[in-house]
Amino acid sequence: MDILVMAGQLLLGLTILVGVHEAGHMLSAKWFGMRVEKFSIGFPPKIFGKQIGETEYMVGAIPLGGFVKITGMVDESLDTEALSAEPQPYEFRAKPAWQRLIVMLGGIIVNVVTGILIFTVLIYIYGIEYIPAKEAQRYGVVPSPLGEKMGFREGDKIVKVNGRPFDDFNYVYDQDVLLGTNSYYTVERAKADGTELVDVRVPENIVENQDEVHFVVPRQPFRVEQVAAGSAAARAGLQAGDEIIRVGNRDITYFHELKEALADNAPKVEKPSLLQRFKNWLSNTPPPAAPDKLTPLLVRRNGQTLPLNVRIDADGTIGFAPKFNLNYGTHYYSLLGSVPKGAERAFSIVTGQAKAFAKIFAGKVSFQKSVGGPWEIAQQYGGAKEFSWYKFWSLTGMLSMVLAFMNLLPIPALDGGHVMFLTYEMVTGRKPSDTFLENAQKVGMVLLLSLMAFVIIINPIIKLLSN
Repeated sequence: MDILVMAGQLLLGLTILVGVHEAGHMLSAKWFGMRVEKFSIGFPPKIFGKQIGETEYMVGAIPLGGFVKITGMVDESLDTEALSAEPQPYEFRAKPAWQRLIVMLGGIIVNVVTGILIFTVLIYIYGIEYIPAKEAQRYGVVPSPLGEKMGFREGDKIVKVNGRPFDDFNYVYDQDVLLGTNSYYTVERAKADGTELVDVRVPENIVENQDEVHFVVPRQPFRVEQVAAGSAAARAGLQAGDEIIRVGNRDITYFHELKEALADNAPKVEKPSLLQRFKNWLSNTPPPAAPDKLTPLLVRRNGQTLPLNVRIDADGTIGFAPKFNLNYGTHYYSLLGSVPKGAERAFSIVTGQAKAFAKIFAGKVSFQKSVGGPWEIAQQYGGAKEFSWYKFWSLTGMLSMVLAFMNLLPIPALDGGHVMFLTYEMVTGRKPSDTFLENAQKVGMVLLLSLMAFVIIINPIIKLLSN
């Protein structure tokens, strides 16, 4: 079920973004009197299509992009037979270079506007929630494995970033900090005779660790806010307002301790090898069942302690929503005030992408570890339990800006390749020949198909075999 929810969100998000991107090309082309033969969301084979006027509107079976076919343009279809005839007034190649440039930038511009619009509306409706830095300093932080490698210790209190005090704990993850040069955190660390200040450096290759964006999080005391009906927590008798103070033999104060204790006490199921999983799939053999066991819990309810027994799921959960005992803050903005904040959030994604690419090309980070395919993106959307429209639109807005950035790269077959050649034409006054553009398009297509094969097929296999 979770896989279907993740895939559904990804397909919906991509359909929206590809649709507005290709609409940007189509509408600008029609505005300048160019003939648009096809508008497609998804790549062939065609599922269905409808002819309206001069344009056939289609949906393709491969939902990883789309295209607009404009008469007289060398594009990914490589249909160049008509280019041997004299240009007609309605053809792409017959129009002035500045009009062709706007058409090629149309999809990118619309994706940027879409990203800004999404973030503006989200900020206007929900505001920007944050943990005040002073609130996070009450209990200190807990590091992930990456945070530990960086030099953080549990209980550290981050008091400065790059030598300056800060108000919002989210600034710890700011891309200008993570992708900057010689960035560091100053932490207050407890020791036997008091405290000391220690600097923790940000490693140059931190963007390789996409799964550990939050390398430190505030330690958070908690209580039960809501128990899911029919869950293991409900069957055990857990109630809203309970404080879980022990799992098994481990005392619990903070939420990360609960997650660790539940994972440690979850039933262990031996993970079969890749070959065995394939054999099980061929023979329709079900996965091994988890052992059935109860784990003791100790909860505090209305000032009294109460023992319970819970059957922990194999994924280390029991089915309740926590209420954290930290005082969160929310920045709210007017509609006009949300626009610059939405634009700031949108363009921070672009600058982050640019800085990450610069580090890849400089050899400071691994390309193989830094890229993710459709499955990684779908996992970020989350399954049924994690679904929220806020999260969906946040990720879709991010993907809109990433799509705009990637399409602007000066690679033939991408919009940026066409922009590069059109810019050359406008600066020099000389138009590249149709033969040159056709060959460049072929080279670009080979590069893009190779990259797609690596990201979608080869890289996931490498990651799977290395686990």
